[in-house]
Amino acid sequence: MKISSADFEEKVIKSDKPVLVDFWASWCVPCQMQGPVIEQLDKEVTDFYVGKVNVEEEMDLQMKYGISSIPALLIFKDGECVKTLIGFHSKEQILKEMSKYTN
Repeated sequence: MKISSADFEEKVIKSDKPVLVDFWASWCVPCQMQGPVIEQLDKEVTDFYVGKVNVEEEMDLQMKYGISSIPALLIFKDGECVKTLIGFHSKEQILKEMSKYTN
């Protein structure tokens, strides 16, 4: 799910489930490695929403959440950012972190 400034509040802040947001850019090699993992999670995980924010297109979101290194994976629950993971993470590592925020 692509997320932009226009729909960030609707898709992330007001979400009824926790949300994993991948901040990425097309030129970022670790982001290119992270992409397929995020797509797998999006297809397989049902108790989380999974989305992507392109930092080149959404600089205001990048600034708002203090993203200085990418890929940056932010976990939101009840409208708040509760966890930030910087750099490439395996599917298992991400699932372990996500499991801490499911009911």
